[in-house]
Amino acid sequence: MEFNYSYPGNSSISSNGDRTNMSFAPDVTRTPTYFRGELRQNIAFREAISALHDVVVSDLRFQPKDKTAYKEWAAQRNEIDWQLIATQRQTVTDRLRELDAEMSELRRRSSERSSGYYKSVRRYFDYLYQKDRDAWFVLDPVITVHPDEVFFECFSQDESSYGRLGASYEVFKNVGDFACGTTNVDYSAALYDEFQKIRTYKSTVFEVDPSGFGVQTAGEVAYKEVKIDLPDTWVRGFLQVNSAMSLPAISFDLHPMDIYNLCFVLRRRKEKHGPRSMKYILKPGEPVRVIFEPWNLEVVCDRSFYHGNKPEEIRVWGRRRLLILERLIPVAKKFTVHLLGTGLPSFYVADLHDLSFTLGLSGWTANDWAKAGNFDLMAPRDTVDDWTKQKVFAGLQENWLESPDDLAKRLKLDRSVVLGALSAYTQAGRAIYDLNKQVYRVRELTQEPLPIDRLRFANDRESAASEFITNKVVKVDSSSVDTNGTLHLAGTIKYRSQTYKPIAEIDRDERLVAANCTCNWHQQNKLFKGPCEHILALRMQHQQALVRL
Repeated sequence: MEFNYSYPGNSSISSNGDRTNMSFAPDVTRTPTYFRGELRQNIAFREAISALHDVVVSDLRFQPKDKTAYKEWAAQRNEIDWQLIATQRQTVTDRLRELDAEMSELRRRSSERSSGYYKSVRRYFDYLYQKDRDAWFVLDPVITVHPDEVFFECFSQDESSYGRLGASYEVFKNVGDFACGTTNVDYSAALYDEFQKIRTYKSTVFEVDPSGFGVQTAGEVAYKEVKIDLPDTWVRGFLQVNSAMSLPAISFDLHPMDIYNLCFVLRRRKEKHGPRSMKYILKPGEPVRVIFEPWNLEVVCDRSFYHGNKPEEIRVWGRRRLLILERLIPVAKKFTVHLLGTGLPSFYVADLHDLSFTLGLSGWTANDWAKAGNFDLMAPRDTVDDWTKQKVFAGLQENWLESPDDLAKRLKLDRSVVLGALSAYTQAGRAIYDLNKQVYRVRELTQEPLPIDRLRFANDRESAASEFITNKVVKVDSSSVDTNGTLHLAGTIKYRSQTYKPIAEIDRDERLVAANCTCNWHQQNKLFKGPCEHILALRMQHQQALVRL
């Protein structure tokens, strides 16, 4: 999926002894969006924008070790041993030496011929990382100007972490003219280095440059055209995390020192085997407790109490992504945690007084949930006709942001209808749910509409599984957990005069370790090509039941 941007230049930061000017170059192909103001809370903004940068460059996917040098060494040792054994006969030894010399010469020539290529490749990637690190970024951050705040959004390279920085107008002083809307801004690695120079004794002017929307005249610098080809999974993951923010969640507050303690454990220890999860133990009126597996190390958050109605026990994975929050600890007032359930996405909202930072984490660092159909946040929504959906979205556009209850009351519509319409626009990338203020906001992720039919499912089996859920033909017959913590599911799917009997086993790391189904596809392929649509539907039905609970 290709995205095209046109910037009137590069974003830049100019600095002198007492003043810093930050000017972001917007995408001029989108609706004119601009803002100008002088920072009042310099340090908090510096730390928050730096944490956002950590999300942009985050990539915790497994990187295999380069064993090329070892294999070359092993090959040389084998040759040496071979020569030593061959010395038993002088004639053979002499012949081997001749062949060895000939092979060495051939390898030398081959190495000389290829060295230029490999050196150029190495220099190219070294240059990208050291000099032009922007080329490593997947997508420039999205900035949105609203009547009450300005907020940035970004998504990590490994498709598992989402970051949102919201800055209310109280963060600024001397706010000038602004135009509400959403645009991409030119973002470079050099900007990150300049952000670190923000100080309290220097006035800092923040600007989304409006001059780029003017008419270009002769002699001016041409616009910088940027084309980025993104995989569908990246865009789909971004939309899923956005949709997850509007789902019911278990919420509680953590003191900044509690977040520090969690990060401290992760810094001091490295797991060598699974399970690699954090288990939240929540009991009404008691301090929040967190157990780190596989060490079973318990951290008691004495400053943070759970005020829910019933006890909960929720496990989350991909915990090392929490280290992104480290920079925010000194300037944060509190952290609000939103957990959707075991193995489901989670959100951490840092209260930085007039700033808020939201870190959204998918259920798994490698984003297996989106790829394997374990949890589909773009599942079928309440049926709302197109005219009603357009009416709801037009109503939201009038004020740019509004709670579902207020919008339903103003438009004289049922709350479920409004939520269904807003959910559809969230999944289409045209709206977003603000966890901090509990409102929906207009936010056009792209200039052109996204191909939702293409992004909604990773494959045909997920589409078929979703159809089973929609038609309510999936029944979970049994659900049990054994002594090893493995979840055993068995179900029945009756569809078009056919009856299927899928079963699944899910381990403590929420991995599908065993499954079976009576359908022909599974009998032919087993799990070598992934689970069939009936096994996917069984798992989705079980998870939806957990969410409703």
